[in-house]
Amino acid sequence: MAQLIKLQDYISRYETNPFHYPTQYIRLKRENWKKINQLWEMENEQETEIQDDEGVNREGFFKWNPFKKYTEKVEDNNQFERRLPKSKQQLKQYFLNKLYPFQLKWATSTISQISFIDQKYNNDPTLKHFLQRFPDIYLLMYYPVFNIKKAPIDGEIILISPLGIDILVLMNEHPDATIIVGDDRFWEIEFGDTKSRIISPIIPLRRTEQIVKSILNKHEIEFPVQKTILSQTSNILFSEEPYKTIVIGKREYENWLENKRELSSPLKSIQLKATETLLNYCQTTSVKRPEWEEDDDYITPASFESE
Repeated sequence: MAQLIKLQDYISRYETNPFHYPTQYIRLKRENWKKINQLWEMENEQETEIQDDEGVNREGFFKWNPFKKYTEKVEDNNQFERRLPKSKQQLKQYFLNKLYPFQLKWATSTISQISFIDQKYNNDPTLKHFLQRFPDIYLLMYYPVFNIKKAPIDGEIILISPLGIDILVLMNEHPDATIIVGDDRFWEIEFGDTKSRIISPIIPLRRTEQIVKSILNKHEIEFPVQKTILSQTSNILFSEEPYKTIVIGKREYENWLENKRELSSPLKSIQLKATETLLNYCQTTSVKRPEWEEDDDYITPASFESE
C-alpha cells in the first residue's frame, strides 16, 4: 500500500520527519498484517472444529485490539461468530480498507497540529486506487499545493519511487469516449457523434515538472522526473507521443500498473532526500491540536475489529 505523504495543503506527519515515518509505516503495516493473519487462521481452525463436532464447547476465541499490548480473551457462550472475511484475498482487501483511514490521519495531522480534511477524501476512489494498488515503497503526493515565492501553486499527482519521480495527470472520461491528442494548447474528446475541445493536460504537467525540477536543481539533487498522462477509462489516440511524455490509455493501463508494482527495492536515501526537499516547499494549513485529543502515533495503525 503506497504511502500518502501529502494531501493538498494539509499538514502531514511525513513533513515533520520524512526519513522516519516511511520506514515506521512499513514496520507497523507488517506487524498488523501478521497479527490479523494469525487471527484469520485461528478463526478458520475454530470454524472447522465447530463444523466437525458441533457438540464440543469452545473456551472462547481471541479478540485482538491493537490499541492494547495484550490479547484479550472473550467468552462467546459456545456461539461461533466469524469476524473476518472467509478468503485470503478478501482478508487482504479488508486489511487495506482498514488502513485507509489511518493513512488519512497521518496525512492530515501531527502530534501537535491538525488540518480539517474535506470529507470527500474519505471515499475518494482515485486516491484509494493509488494507495491500495501500489507497494509501500511508493510515496504519494496527492495534488499538493506548492509555495513558490510566497505564492500558492497547485500541483498534479506526484508519485515518488526509489528510481525516480512520476508526475501524473489523470483523464478518466466516459468509458465510451476517445481522447485525441492535439497540440500543446488543446486536445479533443470524441464521444459518439460529438467532439469537444479541452485544455491540453500538457500544460499542468509542465507546470508541475518545472516546479519539481527547479526545487531539486536548487538543492543539487539528481533524481529522474517523468511526465505521464493516464486514463483508466478511455483510449488515447495520437500520431506522435507528446515530447518527453508517456501516454497511457485504458488498453495500456494495467501493464503500466503491473510494471510499477513489480519494482522490488527498499526505500532509498536519495528518494527520501528528494521527498524531504519537495515537502519543504509545500504549503501547509493547520491549527493546534486540542489538548484533550490524544495522539496514537506510537501505536499500531488501526483497529481491525469488525464493525
